Amino acid sequence: MLVLFLLVIFTLLCPSEEIARSCYKCRRYHLGLCYDGMKSCHLKYNQYCATENIYIFTQQGYSLYFYSKLSCMYNCEDINFLDHDQRTQIICCTHSSYCNLPQGN
Repeated sequence: MLVLFLLVIFTLLCPSEEIARSCYKCRRYHLGLCYDGMKSCHLKYNQYCATENIYIFTQQGYSLYFYSKLSCMYNCEDINFLDHDQRTQIICCTHSSYCNLPQGN
């Protein structure tokens, strides 16, 4: 009976939504492969699953996809950064576990 009581208290104090969310973690992801070994991270308070897409600029000025970084990120915002030779696009999500896997067009 005590175990059941503790389980109910734990469930009420720790919403399952916070516990259940996980994300992919990889420093260099490209064409469906993680080159340093795919890992996972579990979301903490104020964290999001994040995909950082890295693009390089061609001589003609077009951006060409290079690779992605997958992680758990605090206070994540969808944003684009422009540098003189590359563009970084950050995409954040929390709608489901492992939502930060890049989708090809």
